[in-house]
Amino acid sequence: MNLFSKVPFYGIYIILAVMLSSCESKVETKETAKSIEPVDLVYTQLDTENSRWFFFSSASRPFGMVNLSPDTEVDGAWGSGYRYKVDTIQGFSHIHAWQLSGLSVMPVTINESNAKSVFTDFKSKFSHDKEKVSPGYHSLSLEKYDIDVELTSTTRVGLHKYNYPKEGKKSAILFNLNGILGPNENTDGLLEQIDSKSLKGELVIKETTRRPKPVKLYFAIDLDTEIASIEKDDKTGNYLVFLKGDTDEVLMKAGISYTSFENAKGNIDNELAEWNFDQTVKDSRKEWNGLLGRIKVEGNTEIAQKRFYTDLWHSLQGRRIISDANGAYPDYTGETFRVGQLPLDDSEKPKFNHYNSDSFWGAQWTLNTLWGLVYPDIMEEFVNSLMQYYKDGGMVPRGPSGGNYTYVMTGASSTPFIVSAIQKGLITEDLEKIYQALKKNHMPGGIMGKAGYEHNTTIGGGLKYYVENGYVPHPIPEGKFGGHQDGASMTMEYAYQDWTLAQLAKKLRNTEDYNYFLKRSQNYKNVFDTSIGWMRPKDVAGKWRENYSPYEHENGFIESNGAQSTWFVPHDEEGLAKLMGGKSAAVEKLDEQFKTAEKLGFTAGNSHSQELHPEYRNIPINYGNQPSIQTAFIFNKLDRPDLTQYWSRRVANTVFGGLSPATGYNGDEDQGLMGSLAVLMKIGLFQMNGGTEENPKYEFGSPSFDKVSISLQNGKSLIINSLGASNDDVFIKSIQLNKSPYEKYHITHDLITSGVTLDFQMTSEQPTIE
Repeated sequence: MNLFSKVPFYGIYIILAVMLSSCESKVETKETAKSIEPVDLVYTQLDTENSRWFFFSSASRPFGMVNLSPDTEVDGAWGSGYRYKVDTIQGFSHIHAWQLSGLSVMPVTINESNAKSVFTDFKSKFSHDKEKVSPGYHSLSLEKYDIDVELTSTTRVGLHKYNYPKEGKKSAILFNLNGILGPNENTDGLLEQIDSKSLKGELVIKETTRRPKPVKLYFAIDLDTEIASIEKDDKTGNYLVFLKGDTDEVLMKAGISYTSFENAKGNIDNELAEWNFDQTVKDSRKEWNGLLGRIKVEGNTEIAQKRFYTDLWHSLQGRRIISDANGAYPDYTGETFRVGQLPLDDSEKPKFNHYNSDSFWGAQWTLNTLWGLVYPDIMEEFVNSLMQYYKDGGMVPRGPSGGNYTYVMTGASSTPFIVSAIQKGLITEDLEKIYQALKKNHMPGGIMGKAGYEHNTTIGGGLKYYVENGYVPHPIPEGKFGGHQDGASMTMEYAYQDWTLAQLAKKLRNTEDYNYFLKRSQNYKNVFDTSIGWMRPKDVAGKWRENYSPYEHENGFIESNGAQSTWFVPHDEEGLAKLMGGKSAAVEKLDEQFKTAEKLGFTAGNSHSQELHPEYRNIPINYGNQPSIQTAFIFNKLDRPDLTQYWSRRVANTVFGGLSPATGYNGDEDQGLMGSLAVLMKIGLFQMNGGTEENPKYEFGSPSFDKVSISLQNGKSLIINSLGASNDDVFIKSIQLNKSPYEKYHITHDLITSGVTLDFQMTSEQPTIE
């Protein structure tokens, strides 16, 4: 049988078995195939040659406080964590988060030859041939020590299983509590024995240039084996815990907390009272299946299905819980640290979790849509968490880390996220308070006025110029105060975010504010140079930047060039087209950009670090970073849905079609943004303005599967039948909604949530446009 034949997802004809150590597939019997579940289709090592600290999480629960996995590189936020091509394990750490790391442990064996050197010479080779990985589980063998390691976890507790050699060496566990670990340094590490099988400890997660305050981590360790002794190394400050007897199998629980040792221990008592490793793996698998199984796909190739569920898995990755099981959480937003408390329900359980998160820069085209449709419970939690930061610190964050603000990226990127949740009916209470909180960010002194990582001032964002003159100048005349001080991009970003806030003002019948922010949303026009047909930076005097090329990277544009960012007008693409001379002219311009970009695979190389490379920085469309990932769907707004269908399918197949450690997202996979985008392109749904208008619209693309079934939280289902899509039939010939003809190329949120079936008749023939 051809391994690339088209098969349904759940059915007797499934022939898929996941080979996690390679990208190959093999045929299984019908009996075995019946047991295939979404977790089995996830290829965890996707793109791990280009990994970053928070990119890879194996033995973790969804959004877990604990993100337990092996580290092969530990020196930086980029190129660290689990790196597939590095064959040496440096430890198993429990926190892989945005600007956070901590609690790295390493099982070792001690003999006379390494007794004095183990604190500095502890690394071990390993082989992928003896490695097994799936969501919630990781196992490998440490060749240096002949120790087999298995890892799993609950939300807040890591569970380790170590199989030591049966004789000849002392069994021990090295606790590397001090030193560089990912994006930061760990310091002041302490470890103390409580009783014969328990330890307590703490360390400081040092501040970074992006996270301005240090964070303290507390942890509790329970072993099923007695402790013989503890040795501290004066030079490194790290600890070696020797185990009693000749027990070859050892289980270890590691509960963590950002508030206290008592809460770390309480997290263990709450989530992992038993010592059943296999059951914990099964529970983790069940939780992942519950989320991944909300979307079922049928048809296309085995590789396509595996890549789809890997993308979906990534959409639930990177952003981490920081609150304890009892609702306690770290609050560093004030002058001094305090332990906050989340509100509790009638059963004394927290109403939501509190989160550590990279920014929502680009979420309008990714998380807003996917979470709002498939994971509304998760979106609601994140909104509540963002508002908790506002209650504590007075601002809605755009990227909180360690219970504090980081000012990552630019603008007020949380505004579209929260407005989208409100427009979809996920948030219904305290809307006026939420509006006022968001409005504060959009006014002088708010977060919109801060450039990237601008902690102490609100000058670098150029907001006062945007308000007074209608654009952010480039350069900011006062000087450098943070990162990403790129005036043209800032102007367009603020304009879009103002439009989304205006939609909430409209909903609340705040007419004066609605008109004010709607007017500001037109400021993007002030950085469009009609004489050349591109967005163009201008200085504080209103003079266009000289010697300007729209293909020069980061010349007034954030992580992009002018050609890519010219199209960043998601709230008014028709108005942008008018500036370009009409829709036909805009279509011709954008279509030509796609044809050029296709020659380079639609991305600036295969990793974020290559965007400045001379070969890639001039690319006119880049699907490796967020600023231009909406462009394929702009054709819908220009009355050319056929080109949206054509180019979105080409991008999905090219950029998000591979399945190997060497590639996957070809750029910057910021905590699920690109994974979410890939999922949306493959199911053929997209929201241009981030779902922020009244009764949000979902634009149609070109589904990649013959059938997509989405289980909605209200018990209804969205079914998308696209028979022939798997056979490269790219274009939609006709549409039926619940068996009745449907003439639109979009559908509203209220229709979807009522439970509908969409039938797309697909064809390989591009329709003739008059």
